[in-house]
Amino acid sequence: MSDYGHELIFGGFLTPSAGQPEQVVALAKRCEQAGLDLVTFQDHPYQPGFLDTWTLMSFVAAATSRVRLAGNVLNLPLRQPVVLARSVASLDLLSGGRVELGLGAGAFWEAIEAVGGRRLSPRQAVDALDEAIRVIREVWNTERRGMVRVEGEHYRVVGAKRGPAPAHPAGIWVGAYKPRMLRLVGRAADGWLPSLSYLPDGPAELPGMNAVIDESAEAAGRDPRSVRRLLNVSGRFARSSAGFLAGPPEQWVEELAGLTLDHGVSAFILGADDPTAIQLFAQEVAPAVRELVAAERAEPGSRATAAAEQREVIEAGGAGTLAVTPTPDPGVRLTDHQLWDESTRPAAPPAPAGHVYTPHAQAVGAHLVDVHDHLRRELTQVRDLLEQVKRGVVSAGAARAVLNQMTMRQNNWTLGAYCAAYCTVVTQHHGLEDNSIFPHLRRSDPGLGPVLDRLEAEHVVIHDVVESVDRALVDLIRNPGDFTELQRAVDLLTDTLLSHLSYEERAIVEPLARYGFYAGQV
Repeated sequence: MSDYGHELIFGGFLTPSAGQPEQVVALAKRCEQAGLDLVTFQDHPYQPGFLDTWTLMSFVAAATSRVRLAGNVLNLPLRQPVVLARSVASLDLLSGGRVELGLGAGAFWEAIEAVGGRRLSPRQAVDALDEAIRVIREVWNTERRGMVRVEGEHYRVVGAKRGPAPAHPAGIWVGAYKPRMLRLVGRAADGWLPSLSYLPDGPAELPGMNAVIDESAEAAGRDPRSVRRLLNVSGRFARSSAGFLAGPPEQWVEELAGLTLDHGVSAFILGADDPTAIQLFAQEVAPAVRELVAAERAEPGSRATAAAEQREVIEAGGAGTLAVTPTPDPGVRLTDHQLWDESTRPAAPPAPAGHVYTPHAQAVGAHLVDVHDHLRRELTQVRDLLEQVKRGVVSAGAARAVLNQMTMRQNNWTLGAYCAAYCTVVTQHHGLEDNSIFPHLRRSDPGLGPVLDRLEAEHVVIHDVVESVDRALVDLIRNPGDFTELQRAVDLLTDTLLSHLSYEERAIVEPLARYGFYAGQV
């Protein structure tokens, strides 16, 4: 069986960082505002750097009105089944039927044992999960007479009262990878919730794992279609394709739709704490995947045509003229304070007439735009943080901590530095250092010298502007309530950064497509 026919769900998988609790809640609310169906959180009760997942889910349930909530997945060895069943039912009733139960058998046994849990062998862990699911379903089954009685090896319930029942048929979604766990999913669970990153061969492993679930479901007298297939996914939005779920939104659409139609996945949960990625996933990817899947379900074969059109878009930069478009300057300035005269910016020498750019060269040129898009997303995050600080949702100290983690804050803001932080493949495989890109371009084309001099000078200015944002946050900690300087610093950062990124792309995207970021790349 390939497509199981379930309605599609799109969700977020957020990090429950205890160091930035306001930010976690703000991201959950952003998921709802962007249109996602589900927000999930990992559950590691032995991890002091994380918020308690159940407490966080309860808080987020109260702070939202539509989005569904689930642990991804809850740690059974540290959560007693009867109490867990009643916790899920209670929050489901309080939230209007918005809670699902993501459940795992447990991992990291040393940590579990360190906080008082029982260390179990893999076989014991599966058996304990099987018993716990029986207990939970019995507690929820308020239509059945009599007390709950489960005589298990790991969980023994000898007369617990039933209830409360959830407000809606809450799903039990199990995180599973090994055959015994997959068989348990098939006979006892409502959903299967693995992470794509944990599958060594990626989507190629899904057919065999689905088959184990299907066979177990059929052996238990269940329809395999009753088991929803969910998937935690991660990736990167970029202008050019760089692998599976690493590319433009239209590539994500084709690949996720393929996971639904070929492998039955009907819920995609994005592991990302980036507000821009969440918004792209919710507003550009999710609706298009729904449309593509619905069209194929209604008219089998239509997907092939749509996929071909998507590939044409993705592969539009074939050999020939340069097809990479620099991002235009927005042209709007938020401040009257200019730190440079844009009219004095030198232009790059023209490209050689008739030069042919291979698809690889096109991708190299586009990579600078990808790096810049990352910085633009960070700028959006800075402006969003400012609004949250002004509303009192995030403290100035917490906002400063976020700023300090950003790529744009690193190493005097040189091109090599932010490539070193962002272009992971390049840095790992080619030893890119902070000052290697511009010297390489100077050697390749001395005519670029004036442009590179100007870009380096602007990098220093931007570094100082980023530092001014940090100083304004420090001043706000000392003198809370006056946001004038912080607003001015963030607006100035917006003006300078967007202007500079646009100029840099106009000036060196084409040379990078000819010469590469380092010798021998193109």
